[in-house]
Amino acid sequence: MSTVGPSYVEGLRARIGTECIFVPGVRAIIVDEEDRVLLQRRSDFDCWGLPAGGVELNETVEQALCREVAEETGLTVEAMEPMALHSGPSQRFRYPNGDEVQGFAISFIVRVWTGRPKADGVEGIELRFFPIDALPEAIVPIHAETLQIFRNYRGGFIVC
Repeated sequence: MSTVGPSYVEGLRARIGTECIFVPGVRAIIVDEEDRVLLQRRSDFDCWGLPAGGVELNETVEQALCREVAEETGLTVEAMEPMALHSGPSQRFRYPNGDEVQGFAISFIVRVWTGRPKADGVEGIELRFFPIDALPEAIVPIHAETLQIFRNYRGGFIVC
């Protein structure tokens, strides 16, 4: 979410309500030195998810990833590797308030970062690192798919 004025999506929502819209986005798979991934327990659902969000107007995907990670985790991304482009009907998602989106997102692996993880208390209420083979059961479905791709990732950009 943008910290300066309403976000692009908020502006659209003011005009069209909860109707399904395309949202270009980013997802961060933040990996620690023990090869665990950082998840946040979301405030809008009772489940876990990746640090993620929409790309704002006049922003690159790299800038969006750095901004979203900083906002949601307090971490600074130092290096990122694009892993996959996620698109299609499997990326459709409805928020508890009824807003519906279909994402068109790039997931990035972030192994080089600085700072200490701290939940923002707005979008996420808890942050925790999990081994990739011991993830919690309750994960945002589109993020569970991203984590499954990461679990099997052997390099090269994937379009799914």
